[in-house]
Amino acid sequence: MVKRVAVILSGCGVYDGTEIHEASAVLVHLSRAGAKVQMFAPNADQMHVVNHCEGKPTEEKRNILQESARIARGDVTDLVELNVSAFDAVIIPGGFGAAKNLCDWAVKSKNCAVQPDIEKLIKAFHKAGKPLGMCCISPVLAAKILPGCELTVGHDKECDKWPYAQTAGAVREMGCKHVNTDVDKAHVDAKNKLVTTCAFMCNAPVHQVFDGIGVMVSETLKLA
Repeated sequence: MVKRVAVILSGCGVYDGTEIHEASAVLVHLSRAGAKVQMFAPNADQMHVVNHCEGKPTEEKRNILQESARIARGDVTDLVELNVSAFDAVIIPGGFGAAKNLCDWAVKSKNCAVQPDIEKLIKAFHKAGKPLGMCCISPVLAAKILPGCELTVGHDKECDKWPYAQTAGAVREMGCKHVNTDVDKAHVDAKNKLVTTCAFMCNAPVHQVFDGIGVMVSETLKLA
């Protein structure tokens, strides 16, 4: 049976939107698995726009939905139109957009608030017993909305390979169980039907990130 998967984007570009390599990996693995995919994004302004050459914010304003259309090749729908009953699973790639545009983790960490439409949808998929796949920083959305869930953002000891390891500690402080997991693997919380992988939370070759996302996609589809 063909699985129907909603993919939620948060813009286009690692520093202010969806991480493009992660989104591409998700789409390639879903395509290879024969899933039917529809992409969605909020129709709202980004928190800010970053000059990706300099890594610095600019005064420019951009719309999350319009920027997400760059990744979706134009085929992206307003998030408010996502009907949970029409899909078997949802996957949310990472990138700072997940921590800036889908919630405000980037500035408030564990005290963040999730964008209301995102919170509503995650709760609806969870209530319906439909799996959630998340990678990189996007698992913090689950940490905020599903207290006590198990997830991974990589490892919890900071080093050159794991520069964002402090995120694991923040997740634990929110009452969730963090599971150290290598970049080419994923963690499955069977109880909550939540599948996570660290992706670019790790300084790793892009093929290893691609492989880990593949495991996340595969495990998410198994639960669907």
